[in-house]
Amino acid sequence: MAALATLRRAVGLLNDFRFEQSDPARFYGALARDTRDMVAAFATDDTGLSGAVILDVGGGPGYFADAFREVGAHYLALEPDPAEMHAGGLEHRGTVRGSGQNLPFADDSMDICLSSNVVEHTSRPWEMCDEMLRVTRPGGLTIVSYTLWWGPFGGHEMGLTHYLGGHRAARWYTRRHGHPPKNLFGTSLFPVTAAQGLRWAATARDNADLVAAFPRYLPRWMWWVMRVPVLREVLGTNLVLVLRKR
Repeated sequence: MAALATLRRAVGLLNDFRFEQSDPARFYGALARDTRDMVAAFATDDTGLSGAVILDVGGGPGYFADAFREVGAHYLALEPDPAEMHAGGLEHRGTVRGSGQNLPFADDSMDICLSSNVVEHTSRPWEMCDEMLRVTRPGGLTIVSYTLWWGPFGGHEMGLTHYLGGHRAARWYTRRHGHPPKNLFGTSLFPVTAAQGLRWAATARDNADLVAAFPRYLPRWMWWVMRVPVLREVLGTNLVLVLRKR
């Protein structure tokens, strides 16, 4: 993964964030391809993701499906919200409606269990992460990537106003735009931190090894910020946790 984490990639991803609301196909298409490449970087054999059974928890409108299927992976998605599931108008092949806190899959059934930018949208994220580990097979990967609340993107479409409080930011957004934000604080947006994720990874060490913990949208030479407790919350923007199940 370190070889992929270039300044050019970081600039491109951060630029695409501008289109999340106005052109979601552009934003999520780019994010899907980057996610696929990130996951593939941790594959341990020569076949990469070919033939791997991948569960995407919180798959949303389904933009990730084609990116993973292009490399021969067997892609499944889980999404609890039917409105979100159909927001992109895409054909859903292999998407299951269900709860991340109670995954409807057997123990040890997935080669890779992935969650991209979902943790901050659930009130019980670490229960979801425990479930992801449960369904991952021994030797397989659980990969969790999420937006940090104290980073500049923590407020999502509310911008930097979240630094003055999530509820206040939501009220200001509603007053300015005439409707509440899609990511409503306390309902569909929650203040999760890097410290919480690292603490969860530490509690999982009885049955999984932490392979990597890095800031997703920063170039490799800035990964050191994750070693500095307060600084990582602000500059890290998005934390990726990669665990290999024993």
